[in-house]
Amino acid sequence: MRRGACRIIDLTHPLVDGQPGFPGDPVIEMQPHCIIRRDGFHVTRLAMGTHAGTHLDASAHFFENGQTVDDIPLNRLFGTARLVDLCPGGALLPGARITRSMLEKQVRCFRPDSRVIYRTGWDRHYGKPQFFADYPSLTRDAAAWIASRRLALLGMDTPSPSDDLECHTILLAPGSEIVIVESLARLGGLPASFTLVAFPLCLEGCDGSPIRAAAIF
Repeated sequence: MRRGACRIIDLTHPLVDGQPGFPGDPVIEMQPHCIIRRDGFHVTRLAMGTHAGTHLDASAHFFENGQTVDDIPLNRLFGTARLVDLCPGGALLPGARITRSMLEKQVRCFRPDSRVIYRTGWDRHYGKPQFFADYPSLTRDAAAWIASRRLALLGMDTPSPSDDLECHTILLAPGSEIVIVESLARLGGLPASFTLVAFPLCLEGCDGSPIRAAAIF
């Protein structure tokens, strides 16, 4: 790579017709609406939930009057991010608990208004039923510690920060409103610090949105 050149890694899983979402969420549907041989152009009808694939959660996901996707300041979704690799060169075991003590080892990454991405290696299961089952999860104590650090954004390669919904409410609560980015891909190829791009669709009044996430360094 020549001096001064940038490298871009796509951190996004593809959205595929028929792909299941989190259990209970809508299945992704992509069907032709207009086709070239009949209409002279292509248009595809798209139906899916707001939390399909690689996506972000806004506070409104769990709070009636919480911040919605279109109200998230864009500077929270773009800028320097830190990688916290919980399993360098490997992957956490199914059902692993991510504790406060594990995160405190890299406390300097968890600064107010910072963007933190943690890696568990779970993205290798994406597209398989087990992706949504027995994934590594934050403990409530770990979630409370993260919330106390006043981050702007917390991302991960699992479909949720925890199998305990209380962790969502801790992170998204008014006063914290940490943007949660879920189901990221290819975190193993990232340096300790990089520029994150994680913009959602501008969905008025919505609780979440698929994103196209990328790392630039």
